Amino acid sequence: MKLSVVIPVYNENKSILKILKKVQSVNINKEIIVIDDYSTDGTREILKDIENSKENDKSTTYVLSDSNSHLKIDNIKIIFQEKNSGKGAALKKGFKEVSGDVIVVQDADLEYNPEEYYKLIEPINENWADVVYGSRFLGGPHRVLYFWHYVANRFLTLFSNMLTNINLSDMETCYKMFRKEVLEDINIREGRFGFEPEITAKVAKGNWRIYEVPISYYGRTYEEGKKINWKDGIKAVWCIIRYGIFG
Repeated sequence: MKLSVVIPVYNENKSILKILKKVQSVNINKEIIVIDDYSTDGTREILKDIENSKENDKSTTYVLSDSNSHLKIDNIKIIFQEKNSGKGAALKKGFKEVSGDVIVVQDADLEYNPEEYYKLIEPINENWADVVYGSRFLGGPHRVLYFWHYVANRFLTLFSNMLTNINLSDMETCYKMFRKEVLEDINIREGRFGFEPEITAKVAKGNWRIYEVPISYYGRTYEEGKKINWKDGIKAVWCIIRYGIFG
């Protein structure tokens, strides 16, 4: 099967090339779809430089800043949003461009390790699952960070489970992998981080086979660039109610 890796990006100039290189190093037949959500920190310029290398120089590799390594770029497609619209909007755009049999969401902030695609895709390869979530709470190694973030994540997952009648341990995880036909049946409406409860509710209502696997988690602090905040938590509660009850 071919894997489509969809990467929404906003202001990740320090990590974008690193995450692309990590994704490329995974030995799976794949394509990479990058959606820049109107970055203003130089990320957009880095991605435009990659795009120019493909179009003008007809290159298949991009020389990284250390000049001793290269990034394969012939299977990378880059989309530039005309305004900042949020993670959900970027993913909706990216999902329309995929050609793979299986799609996975990958954040650009280095909190999640692409080497764990092998874990995520196994239940799909074995025909046990249509959707696989990578759970940060099932025993994988993780960086110790904010207590109240942990509480909020567990509460949102519990509340989502109550309305969807499924027993996930980590609804808010970035790592969500889908068979292509699952996403073909879903219309994403949320623009920001409301994507997580929305997609979970719609997958549950679709009666797709859902599995979880433990993953590692290398969380970062706000000083290191973390973006989600308490307002997103309140919006997530509303989205759980909206999509869990009203669809």
